Amino acid sequence: MPKNVLDKVWAYFDAAGPLVNRPWPITYREAEEQRVRRLRDFGVRAFTSMLYPHKPGMAGWLNGWAADFAARTPECLHTATFFPEPGAPGYVARAIEDGARVFKAHLQVGGYDPADPLLDGVWGLLAETGTPVVTHCGSGPVPGKFTGPGPIGAVLERHPGLVLVVAHLGMPEYRDFLDLAECHPAVRLDTTIAFTDFAEADAPFPRAELPRLRGLRERVLLGSDFPNIPYRYVHQLEALAGLGLGEEWLRAVCHDNAAALFGLGPGAGARPEPRPEP
Repeated sequence: MPKNVLDKVWAYFDAAGPLVNRPWPITYREAEEQRVRRLRDFGVRAFTSMLYPHKPGMAGWLNGWAADFAARTPECLHTATFFPEPGAPGYVARAIEDGARVFKAHLQVGGYDPADPLLDGVWGLLAETGTPVVTHCGSGPVPGKFTGPGPIGAVLERHPGLVLVVAHLGMPEYRDFLDLAECHPAVRLDTTIAFTDFAEADAPFPRAELPRLRGLRERVLLGSDFPNIPYRYVHQLEALAGLGLGEEWLRAVCHDNAAALFGLGPGAGARPEPRPEP
């Protein structure tokens, strides 16, 4: 995120604001260059820059920053965002023309209905172009007016081909979002924060649903929320490995599924030898 935005995000987490509602220490409170270098040292081959507006008139300049960041950071997939406002279809179309490969929508922070008519053209364009959109639509850590499977489910009914990536496995409505993924073949789930000690304390994943998660192997993607996480990056990987779903599932989730979704060939991105995390 742009530094001035990220500083405000960190301050919000420090204050345990209403959308967080619990202590949330930032593990990687570092300068941008250091954060990128750390991901490279971890052996991360490609990543996104997830940013999102909370008011009208913000998405356009966020997209401008994200385009510049992606241009100077080879491993970053050009990421963009949107907000329900009259100009949204236009700037989303321009972002796609300029090379945006993934979008972010945050219904909890944005506080908007994803089925808002102002966004119908946006969802339609994303569905038509097959552009993935990572969406925080679950009700964790705190419910929002338009979180949960209902509002985003209404969007999928209107745009069934939408490549929706449900952030946090839809936490805490895990079962409902597994249902949604099973009903809509284009829907994916990401693992951000799920299964970590931090998440399990308040929103444990029901272990009886692990066979369904195994069955969706090709549609589950690794997510991390780096750098805004209250634990070391490796803990997310350890938590996934600890599920006992097998090496093939882990390889699909941590590499193959995203490589296929974003068309990342064998030589895409940096591929240094991972270094131990200090």
